[in-house]
Amino acid sequence: MEEKLKSFEKLLNIMDELREKCPWDREQTFESIRNLTIEETYELADAIIKENKTEIRKELGDLLLHIVFYAKIGSETNDFDIKDVIDGLCDKLIFRHPHVFGNVDVNGSSETVKENWEELKQKEGNKSVLSGVPSGLPALVKANRVQEKVRAVGFDWDFKEQIWDKVNEELNELKVEIDANDQEKTEKEFGDLLFSVVNAARLYGVDPETALERTNLKFIKRFEYLEKNTIKKGKSLRQMNLDEMNEIWEEAKKYD
Repeated sequence: MEEKLKSFEKLLNIMDELREKCPWDREQTFESIRNLTIEETYELADAIIKENKTEIRKELGDLLLHIVFYAKIGSETNDFDIKDVIDGLCDKLIFRHPHVFGNVDVNGSSETVKENWEELKQKEGNKSVLSGVPSGLPALVKANRVQEKVRAVGFDWDFKEQIWDKVNEELNELKVEIDANDQEKTEKEFGDLLFSVVNAARLYGVDPETALERTNLKFIKRFEYLEKNTIKKGKSLRQMNLDEMNEIWEEAKKYD
């Protein structure tokens, strides 16, 4: 523990030095760092999905730097410092885990923990179960979080198998609007279908964002194989028909 505290103290001291002596670091504000923080978060997410432990460690360090940076800026205006940030987090964790730090019994159930969590957040002043969902989340992630939130208060299907009737219902409604050539309603029904598919993924224990990203990476890998092997044949993709491309595409599947 002492070594960890020394490392954290070293980081804080480095941040003090940078803020005082580096022209770039001295100019930064909450707003100027915001987009960089978002970028670092996505880089961490990318390292996690690739299961690259070295990159995960590196990206966690980059995010930690941003947290310390924000806290340093906050301390300069006497709004808050790193101690306030940590103390606030500790207080929240203790309050939201009465089954660990109190005498609440959850019978070893993670679902009960989630339900209690939402009730405790309501006591903290959240007006709605959904008020804690950031408006800026990507739509796919937001849909999943919204559904997780409402499940915690009992708003969910009785049996997960029921979701397939809803998925099929939304798919049929989409087909009707496509046949009617109504672009506005087609978009709406596409949204409803995607929302129901996200719901299905959640019910079956699949994180939709992770599942889609893995498919993205798989597609990119196969397409790059297609490009590489097309060049080897002295052709370009524009010179090949779909059957020729599919033949190489099937080869690419062997390397998934």
